Amino acid sequence: MSAKDLTVLLGVILIIIMLVIPLPGWLLSFLILVNISLALVVILVSMNMEEALQFAVFPSLLLLLTLFRLGLNVSTTRSILSEAEAGGVIATFGSFVIGDNPLVGFVVFVILVIIQFLVITKGAERVSEVAARFTLDAMPGKQMSIDADLNAGMISEHQAKDRRQKVEQEADFYGAMDGASKFVKGDAIAGIIIVLINIMFGLIIGMVQMDMSFTEAVNTYMRLTVGDGLVSQIPALLISTATGIVVTRVASEGNLGSDVTAQLLRYPKLLYIAAGTIFFLGLTPINFFLTAMIAAVLAFGGYWLSRKSEQEEIELPEDEDETATDQMKSPENVVSLISMDPIEFEFGYALIPIADTNQGGDLLDRIVMIRRQLAIELGLVIPVVRIRDNIQLGPNEYRLKIKGNEAARGELLLDHFLAMSPGVEEDGIDGIETKEPAFGLPAKWITEELKDEAELSGYTVVDPPSVVSTHLTEVIKNHAHQLLGRQETQQLIDHLKESNPILVEEVTPDPLSIGDVQKVLAKLLRENVSVKNLPIIFETLADFGKMTNDTELLAEYARQSLSQQITSQYSKGGGVVKVITVSGRVEKLMAEHIQQTEHGSYLALDPDTQQTIIKAIAEQAEQLSLMEESAIILCSPAIRMYLKQLLDRHLPQMIVLSYNELEPTVEVQSVGVVNVA
Repeated sequence: MSAKDLTVLLGVILIIIMLVIPLPGWLLSFLILVNISLALVVILVSMNMEEALQFAVFPSLLLLLTLFRLGLNVSTTRSILSEAEAGGVIATFGSFVIGDNPLVGFVVFVILVIIQFLVITKGAERVSEVAARFTLDAMPGKQMSIDADLNAGMISEHQAKDRRQKVEQEADFYGAMDGASKFVKGDAIAGIIIVLINIMFGLIIGMVQMDMSFTEAVNTYMRLTVGDGLVSQIPALLISTATGIVVTRVASEGNLGSDVTAQLLRYPKLLYIAAGTIFFLGLTPINFFLTAMIAAVLAFGGYWLSRKSEQEEIELPEDEDETATDQMKSPENVVSLISMDPIEFEFGYALIPIADTNQGGDLLDRIVMIRRQLAIELGLVIPVVRIRDNIQLGPNEYRLKIKGNEAARGELLLDHFLAMSPGVEEDGIDGIETKEPAFGLPAKWITEELKDEAELSGYTVVDPPSVVSTHLTEVIKNHAHQLLGRQETQQLIDHLKESNPILVEEVTPDPLSIGDVQKVLAKLLRENVSVKNLPIIFETLADFGKMTNDTELLAEYARQSLSQQITSQYSKGGGVVKVITVSGRVEKLMAEHIQQTEHGSYLALDPDTQQTIIKAIAEQAEQLSLMEESAIILCSPAIRMYLKQLLDRHLPQMIVLSYNELEPTVEVQSVGVVNVA
């Protein structure tokens, strides 16, 4: 434990001692001066901070200082009532304020208490309540703003994390200040009660127990009570003022002093008006010398500030040019040019309104929701989507890049709606022929006037932002395996380690490296299998990782462990899966041509046989598409991996499942068979 920590603990113990054990006058005087010093330090710190979070300890400190001040009040009250003495500091304050007239001194003290209680304390309490409520209400908006800036590429992931943490800290701080302000109010009420107790019981004790006359008792206890009230109310007044400053402080680049002078004196010409007004006041019976002197000071201040602002305007362009030149020369400027964003969304100038929030665009908010949706579906944290306009594209064109390579392209008409055909061959709706970019379905761009008519005709009508959002979602989902690198894999492993440390230690770094785990997860994502259930995947890797380090086989084992998830993904209502089965002849043919090497295994079929199998599967899939059914190939676990590799080049979207990847409870209906002559 450091000396600073020990000092705070001893201070709290001393407060408790003050509440129980009588203290001598000299020690009370010392502690009173310490109390005043702490209050001065607190208000000076509050005036020099640039934002409230720089004094985040203030709510707890406010509680300790209030308790310390109340402990002093108890000790001084005990000393005043028992000995008619409370140390030199209280006596000096009382004599200085009261002087020869106890009543005048008491009235001054009452005014000070009223200012403390009704003005500063009550105002600070109200501001704390409002600040806490508005801060909590603004949290969702601030979080969305951070996500939007992150997606727009204006800030990095680290900066976004810092901003989110700051928003949470602000909410906690203002919530704590709302409660801490009640201590200030309670302290003011307690101070008033203690003063009344000192006066009433002081007079009784002085006249009854100490044989004082009424006048002598009034002079003695009034002087000590006012002195005690002053030495407690002055620090309380400073702390209350500091509370008001802290809760009303907004973030800026300077402290309170610099902000007040900079903003109050921002308009020098207004000082001339103020100087003229004060000067004309001097023509009345008011003292002309004083008004003329103040008017001269204001006029000189306005002249000096005007000259200073003119010089700054002249010097500013040169400073900006020098700064820009230095930035261009800096090596960091060149290094930043070679960095590559994982996902980039570029659009032509006519599509700027969909991304510009000032023009009502909500693309940034939609991307935030897309990232959250894909994180839930795939179990993968999608990187930030960098959004920028590109004059090389057509006005209505947009392009999506994955790792610097173009992954998709489309075209939008912002003043139209996209109407997708219900499947009935009729040209009842006039529009611009096109294709829906995400799935390639036939569609038309129609005007807003035809929207209702198209919907009544059975068309699916969507607005341009929804079109691009759907396209963006599908492209990212199809390229999720490319977005999962070793760094992203390490983040997933670190997250899993928080809840399953033993499981992670059993898998990595031995027997599998981060790269091996990344390859397994990427293979699952490549076939649209979510890796959200990471514990089951790691259980499988822990079981089979010591037997083989072939990531292809490990991915197959992981798929079989995720059979419940895969079954749920492809089974329709009633737990039915319609599949195209692979004949025993084809399975045997493929199994006989699997070659094992030290670098893994592969399918060694001759090209003609490969084309025959691919053609047979394509014909079966085409027949299913006419029945509006999706094609799912079902085969044995021994050949599933090789059959998928065979189809990847020609039929990449084809779903290939093995018998072990479907739960026994699901009903499998064969709607076709893949066979070769």
